[in-house]
Amino acid sequence: MQHCGPRLPRSFFDREVDVVARDLLGRVISNACDGGPVAVRLTEVEAYAGQDDPASHAFRGPTPRTTVMFGPPGHLYTYFVYGMHWCANIVAGPDGSASAVLLRAGEVVGGLEQARLRRPRITGDHQLARGPAGLASVLGFDRSTNGADLCVPAGDLAALDGAPPLPGAVRIGPRVGVAVGAEMLQRFWIDGDPTVSAFRAWTQRRRTRP
Repeated sequence: MQHCGPRLPRSFFDREVDVVARDLLGRVISNACDGGPVAVRLTEVEAYAGQDDPASHAFRGPTPRTTVMFGPPGHLYTYFVYGMHWCANIVAGPDGSASAVLLRAGEVVGGLEQARLRRPRITGDHQLARGPAGLASVLGFDRSTNGADLCVPAGDLAALDGAPPLPGAVRIGPRVGVAVGAEMLQRFWIDGDPTVSAFRAWTQRRRTRP
């Protein structure tokens, strides 16, 4: 796999969520199970600050769905959205803070053929892991990976050191498509990278009359 270094320690994730989010750019997420390994170098992420953030799933406190977010950092939090897609986050901050970093986009740097098989309708390799649903799909993330510990030395899932962005290449802006907390500048991306998703502000969906 390209751009891969050693596994990131738990102390990497045990920091303020916006610090972790920015520092994840250029790092590599790898999944060696279920036909892997597939590896993605992160190019776009979003930070969600737990119960201090109205856009976070954890804002109203623990639920069966969000239990993993209130646990130790360095664990994967996956959830199903729109009845169609899985999305993936990495829990950050101290145990109990429920902060997490949404993995929004990246470049496939390992297991390209397997990634193509998982997204057969995608014609350009730079689009394989673009958007949180696409990224989770190429990495094989679903309900079974919810709660997985990325810091276990021999685990199939890992967050690895990688190639950092060039100086001055990191951009910060509003998150994509959130209904609340839209003014918070918690999205981080590598400027000019073709894998980064297009920005879309949240708009209320109109109901179609029967």
